[in-house]
Amino acid sequence: MDSITRLGVVGCGLMGSGIAEVAARRDIDVRVAEATPDAAATGRRRLIASLDRGVQRGKLSEAERDQALARLSFTHDLGDLADRQFVVEAVAENRDIKTEVLRALDKAVEDPAAILATNTSSIPIVDLAVTTERPGQVVGMHFFNPVPVQQLVEVIPALTTSQDTLRRTRAFTDQLGKQAVQAPDRSGFVVNALLVPYLLSAVRMVESGAARPEDIDQGMELGCAHPMGPLRLLDLIGLDTAQAVAESMYEEFKEPLYAPPALLRRMVAAGHLGRKSGRGFYPYDGS
Repeated sequence: MDSITRLGVVGCGLMGSGIAEVAARRDIDVRVAEATPDAAATGRRRLIASLDRGVQRGKLSEAERDQALARLSFTHDLGDLADRQFVVEAVAENRDIKTEVLRALDKAVEDPAAILATNTSSIPIVDLAVTTERPGQVVGMHFFNPVPVQQLVEVIPALTTSQDTLRRTRAFTDQLGKQAVQAPDRSGFVVNALLVPYLLSAVRMVESGAARPEDIDQGMELGCAHPMGPLRLLDLIGLDTAQAVAESMYEEFKEPLYAPPALLRRMVAAGHLGRKSGRGFYPYDGS
């Protein structure tokens, strides 16, 4: 069975850093690319902090942390990913940005059989694949936040994705210790197609004054055994990301249940993005 030994990750935000950490802890050489030296330094600090938390919580030893760090390198030049066997882009949930990155990777990665995976939450994979010269090697690989904890990866083949690429991607998911489900190449895939309308309904309840965020969340946690209520989950995901996913789904299906509510748009415009900004439906430390 194929085994990936050299992975590239583009983007070192919450998702990219999580993917890089999981791979480095699985004995894979990981090179992380960010847009600027400052962004690369910030990403490195994020990864070190996450590994340190793992040591503090007893999830890994100091030696394992040090070994994982030794497998990580950082760059701000996509050309440094030339020798990678597999590259996962985890940049912003924006079609134009992802297209630009995949086109650049298509030119930079030397092995014509190397796989280019996109960690999109909602953008149809075929729309991204056909912008490259290797559409057969482009596949969707949707990780869930936080990546070191969540076990699921949605693997999404486009009409253009080869069977060999699909097989190798599923094998790589196993190599990372994750569980794969194969999802259709339609906006939202499986999980978000079910989850996003539920989250948006919770926003509409707050918007209409029907219920307070804390009552909605407590109701779903205690009444339906959800580990986290919908509004706390939105704060964790990031309201800007949720809006982008909803817009992509609405663009494809034109179903009103996918349309971002006005309250969500206003909060994003105000910079109230959830945990990462210090304020969303709830305040957070540092707000």
